[in-house]
Amino acid sequence: MASTAALKRSNLFDLTDRVAVVTGGGSGIGLMAAQALAANGAKVYICGRTQEKLQNVSDKHEAQAAGQLIPITADISSKAGILALVKEIERREACVCLLVNAAGISSTSGPVAEAGSAPALRAALFDADGSTFDEWADVYRTNVASLFFNTAAFLPLLQQSTDRHAGWSAAVINITSISGLVKTAQHHFAYNTSKAAAEHLTRMLAAEIAAAGLKIRVNSIAPGVFPSEMTAKEESDDRQKSHLPKEKMEEIPAQRPGRDEDMAQAVLFAAANQYLNGQRVVVDGGFTLSAGM
Repeated sequence: MASTAALKRSNLFDLTDRVAVVTGGGSGIGLMAAQALAANGAKVYICGRTQEKLQNVSDKHEAQAAGQLIPITADISSKAGILALVKEIERREACVCLLVNAAGISSTSGPVAEAGSAPALRAALFDADGSTFDEWADVYRTNVASLFFNTAAFLPLLQQSTDRHAGWSAAVINITSISGLVKTAQHHFAYNTSKAAAEHLTRMLAAEIAAAGLKIRVNSIAPGVFPSEMTAKEESDDRQKSHLPKEKMEEIPAQRPGRDEDMAQAVLFAAANQYLNGQRVVVDGGFTLSAGM
């Protein structure tokens, strides 16, 4: 039985001496996750394609962290790129305690809801600029396939963490989206479908890894509207942060976009809770209540 002192937040969410890898860590939700882990003592490798963005994250945010934010340029859109990342981490670390798959891309938006006839709907879905097989393949490559192959490639390093730290089970956190849960396409079919696939993939990975006898937890966080380069549709500021106005958020019961603190609390919960496996944490301000699932 735990003592009252053991239930202090400083004990429950202490990630000192834990090694984390965060893909898409240069901005948006990936950066929020990386900050949350580093703030609580973790040594966090932030991965992405643009070295300048990653270095800016380290320069602007590491000084306030109890842990570290270490930039590594990586392209996880291919097996070769993933293996190169794993090899680089293996060169530096004996294990990985936390893997956050946060890299993702969006897809073409179209005025589907405004189509009032079969020909108009066909035009919106089939004939629209950018609505191609290649677009669907690109979205799935980043949002689904890279999540699968990246998790698979890191399994030995993740298991090493479980073996090295008594009472600890390594964790994979997949950043999905409420777009994969709601009943509407929100004008981007490929993106929403890919996020639904990522949700099911999370569940399958958790089941297969458990069946193999490995003590590695796999969970997802499905965010609602949070500021990112994708949602703000513009580049990040000088601290690699994006901003969304509070206006036009009436459809969300919280009536505001998500904050860094909201995401950080969810990430720490998924990272530290050793009894959480194969589950989804929805952090959306009540968006799915109004949008329907």
